[in-house]
Amino acid sequence: MRVVIAEDSVLLREGLARLLADGGIETVAAVSDGPGLVTAVHEYEPDLAIVDVRMPPSHTDEGVRAALEVRAARPGFPILVLSQYVEERYAGDLIGKAVGYLLKERVADVAEFLATVRQVAAGGTVIDPEVVMQLLGRRRRGPLDTLSPREREVLALMAEGRSNTAIAARLVVSEGAVEKHISGIFAKLALGPAPEDHRRVLAVLTYLGR
Repeated sequence: MRVVIAEDSVLLREGLARLLADGGIETVAAVSDGPGLVTAVHEYEPDLAIVDVRMPPSHTDEGVRAALEVRAARPGFPILVLSQYVEERYAGDLIGKAVGYLLKERVADVAEFLATVRQVAAGGTVIDPEVVMQLLGRRRRGPLDTLSPREREVLALMAEGRSNTAIAARLVVSEGAVEKHISGIFAKLALGPAPEDHRRVLAVLTYLGR
């Protein structure tokens, strides 16, 4: 098996390469940033990429964006993401076929780590138990969970202070469609008509307090 590692920490990068080598897995390239990952995958055509979530220059989501770029060019390409913490907003973008998402602390269990590498490379999905727990527990019973994706978009634009006309223009739909979505939002958030309440404001407050 041939692997590319994208990790900005020199010590961890070399440590991962050593663990893989001891397990009979070849590291064909070890890079420190997102563009390096994209280039290495294109050049070496490995069986798997091991990617850190946060890399230079901003140390926010460069690794995830590079991983998604690789998957866009090579659909289904196996990727194992390593993260110091549970990055909920990124995990959802990556979870799917031939993807692994592990906290870096799991690397200490060498046998488990190597087994994960092989499973993901073979097309499987391995998600760290801690990630699963947090994703399942996030806003489990929140009222916003009942909204459709389009209703969420409309509510987000309402929170930006946009009028129905502006929302319709942004989403390329009719104002009537926007009004229908807003009515659905009010119903799902249990915001019935009341002369003393401004339902639009209450819906936005619910969104901002999610």
